Amino acid sequence: MEFAAPWWLLLLAVIPFWGVWRWWRMRRSGGLRYSNSGAAFAAPRGWRPYIAGMPVVIRMAAMTLGILALARPQIRDVTQEHYAEGVDIVLVLDISTSMRAEDFRPNRFEAARSVAAEFVRGRVSDRIGLIVFAGKAYTQTPLTLDYAFLLSMLSEVSVGEIEDGTAIGTALATAVNRIKDTDAKSKVIILLTDGQNNRGEVDPVTASEVAATLGVRIYAVGVGAYGEAPYVVNTPFGGTRRQMIPVEIDEDMLRSVSENTGGQYFRATNKDALRNIYTEIGELETSEIETLTYTNYEDRYTRYLWPALLLILLELLLSSTILRRFP
Repeated sequence: MEFAAPWWLLLLAVIPFWGVWRWWRMRRSGGLRYSNSGAAFAAPRGWRPYIAGMPVVIRMAAMTLGILALARPQIRDVTQEHYAEGVDIVLVLDISTSMRAEDFRPNRFEAARSVAAEFVRGRVSDRIGLIVFAGKAYTQTPLTLDYAFLLSMLSEVSVGEIEDGTAIGTALATAVNRIKDTDAKSKVIILLTDGQNNRGEVDPVTASEVAATLGVRIYAVGVGAYGEAPYVVNTPFGGTRRQMIPVEIDEDMLRSVSENTGGQYFRATNKDALRNIYTEIGELETSEIETLTYTNYEDRYTRYLWPALLLILLELLLSSTILRRFP
């Protein structure tokens, strides 16, 4: 609750002084005059002298409530409406077998999936879709605002469920086809891969030129340490062993793909670096949120005014009946 005219509350400081003045005046002014008041003091006293000051107390209470009513107490009801112009984002995730390399913990794929899930949880009002690719590309999740569904579908992705290879161009073409007809002001593709384009019929640079024509921006992320990375392979005897494999990321191609569309290329050599890259991309691609605030005020002065009037009537009734003074 708040007061629309709070300056009236300053009058509350006057009420105690008024009460003291009335008490002093009552003590100074007598009632009936007697030549000898000794017998009156000796007479038994009833209950009326003990409540003789009741009208003053009631008047002070009425004045307090009246001042509170003059200050116009109000209840404020605030309603906010949020209008968000989100970004359409397609995550393009490489799930080729090379993503099992363990230069990330526990491996590249698990680190990439974990950081992508964190990125999704941090977005607001953005439609996000998911494309997975290896030798071919598939839409795992179309553009959606249902982040719980998207995260569920992301958790079901695994390495090896698509024939092996790295069809980067096909994956980009699939993502562009998913996002090209949307009405979003900003359209973004985040491509994450650890290899070179070696499958598919579409060249990645050609796919990026189509994306640029359609107003789609591509952020490319190359994942993998420099040099060699540990990789677990199966042995002929049914076991596994770890061997070092060369890290071969076509950075020139990924840089060209991103720069053609006005995006950027990033290189991540560990999970923390990958997380920072997604954070930076998130800051570059922010949603525009407009907030409209409606405020409704409801006056509540009557809850003080009516009790004040009732107290004044009670004071007048007592002062003119059982607490009446003579003369």
